[in-house]
Amino acid sequence: MNSISAAEPHAAVAEREPPKLIRGLTLTDTILLLVGGSVGSGVFLTARDIAGNVSHPAIFLLVWVAGAVITLFACFACAELGTMFPEAGGQYVYVREAFGDLVAFLYGWMIFAVMMGGGNATISMGFAHYFSALVPALGGDRVLMRIGGWQLTGLHLIAISANALITWVNMIGLRKAVTLQNVANWMKFAAIAAFVVLGFAIGKGSWSHFTAASVAALPSMGMWPALSRFGVALIAVFWAYDGWEFVSWAAGEVKDPRRNLPRALLVGVICVAAIYISMNAAYLYALPLRGIAEGEETTARAAAVALFSPAIGQWLSALIALSCFGALSCSTLSGARVHYAMAKDGLFFKSVAKVHPKWHTPVNSLILQFIWSAILTLTGRYEQLFTYTMFMTVLGYTFTVAGLFALRWKRPNAERPYRCTGYPALPGLYVIVTAIWALNVVWQRPVESLAGIGIVALGIPGYLYWRRNRAVAQ
Repeated sequence: MNSISAAEPHAAVAEREPPKLIRGLTLTDTILLLVGGSVGSGVFLTARDIAGNVSHPAIFLLVWVAGAVITLFACFACAELGTMFPEAGGQYVYVREAFGDLVAFLYGWMIFAVMMGGGNATISMGFAHYFSALVPALGGDRVLMRIGGWQLTGLHLIAISANALITWVNMIGLRKAVTLQNVANWMKFAAIAAFVVLGFAIGKGSWSHFTAASVAALPSMGMWPALSRFGVALIAVFWAYDGWEFVSWAAGEVKDPRRNLPRALLVGVICVAAIYISMNAAYLYALPLRGIAEGEETTARAAAVALFSPAIGQWLSALIALSCFGALSCSTLSGARVHYAMAKDGLFFKSVAKVHPKWHTPVNSLILQFIWSAILTLTGRYEQLFTYTMFMTVLGYTFTVAGLFALRWKRPNAERPYRCTGYPALPGLYVIVTAIWALNVVWQRPVESLAGIGIVALGIPGYLYWRRNRAVAQ
């Protein structure tokens, strides 16, 4: 009797313990989260912007290598921070521990308001555009409703439906969400591999494109202007590599994070680089550099027509739609964990911190993320917002890597299962390179960069509001 009575309080405590996220992501799942989240529509759309800022095919490919190396420097730093704080929220948590609540909140605000809201809207509309080309019966271009200057089209409904489906699958269980993500991504990788292999094996391209400089594409310029244009080309490259941070955001659900996070970051970025370099090499085999710079926005379509035939258009639309769907699955899963972490700290809506007792997922965070993304999809402002904040996103990475130095100084004796490769040289080089890049962007693109700063600054009133509420609650 006594033993039963003694056990009852423990059982009651267990029943009252709030539900938590579960560690269900394996190493393979985590790598696919990074690779699938990075390889979205960018691999098909960014080549023209890059080709317009370089003068030789070798530089066109080198910019992708440079992007991978710079990204790896950041990953080495995040691997150390991730093993110190293997929690949901990732970079938000690292910045909070290094620089305090305000800087962390502004980073999290940017993720919610723009990177996930605008990013998911952009990806879902990309999916809708190419999926409707595959299934014209859906009437993607058909206008369903007009109110003043605003109109609702079939594309809006397709985009929001895809976003809603992925959000629902993410709500009803981590394993279901991961299965959907993995299947979509493996299909995407297989299709990309087929494009590259068949393009070089039987495509009607030319190896001369790899040596012919695009003299007409750019005027003659000195070293510093050329470096500045190289820096502008990196904007598109950083956007394409964006997604590697998804691993850190979902760290609270990674199995054995102290072992798997560093491995996933390293292997994942190398895989992304291999995909991007091979795809852009295939574009260059199909088209001369000038043809890429002056061609259509979807370089992959032009390359496919040159390599194979105009009839390849439907197949390519399927590939891009599938790529967007896989990337949307990854960003939906990971992004919701940042808002969840902010709410746990009392710096966001309280209900967003709740975990479903049966599914063990942050359902309210997922729902809120979907609603905001759907609103941006309907208003059509997502692309402008997303463009403005690429500058701030890279600055966020810079603050994260700088946080490594701050925490080495503030907590010299903290446990570090993984220590940053090349410290302090490589992370220091990353901070210097990205800082110089940011100054170059301010000089070359002042409107976009200052707008990005302004959007992030709009979060300050929200921070003051939630900080006051947290103080009152305590």
